[in-house]
Amino acid sequence: MPAALAVAVPAALVVAGPAAATAAEPTAPALAPPLATARLVHSDGTPAGLARIISADGHAVIVVEITGVPAGPHGLHLHAVGQCAGPAFLSAGSHLNPAAKAHGIDNPAGSHLGDLPNLTADAQGRISARIHFAGDPQALATALFDADGSALVLHAGPDDYKTDPAGNSGSRIVCGVLTKG
Repeated sequence: MPAALAVAVPAALVVAGPAAATAAEPTAPALAPPLATARLVHSDGTPAGLARIISADGHAVIVVEITGVPAGPHGLHLHAVGQCAGPAFLSAGSHLNPAAKAHGIDNPAGSHLGDLPNLTADAQGRISARIHFAGDPQALATALFDADGSALVLHAGPDDYKTDPAGNSGSRIVCGVLTKG
């Protein structure tokens, strides 16, 4: 499966439109339901945010909203087991890696599926990002929802994009089990 290609930008959802539509106006297409959703929690079990994986223009996009984390860069990874037992979240297993590749976005042989770009929390501890995947969204969903599921994990520090197996990104500080829809 191709590595993730990411663009992390502040997400702002602006909903605008007339208060009432007339019959002559076209209606917007219905949004497809998310492929996956994860309710994110801090290591103490308090809510940390939400992640959704959606299909957009034939690609999968992870939409992440996280609060209450230290300002600065953080590694983000898909993990191989759909469990988030705190406080260390070790139950989430290693990075999701169905093709058995080495770690690292900067790896010349290519990265594995669990490798995602670093995200940066602002001074208030907020992260808002969209991460775009190359490849088929349904193939990603198949990998995410194998027999033991998957989790999305935010680490205390940034991923160095090369050190195998986990990028030296530090402890796991936020976790969410990915569920269908």
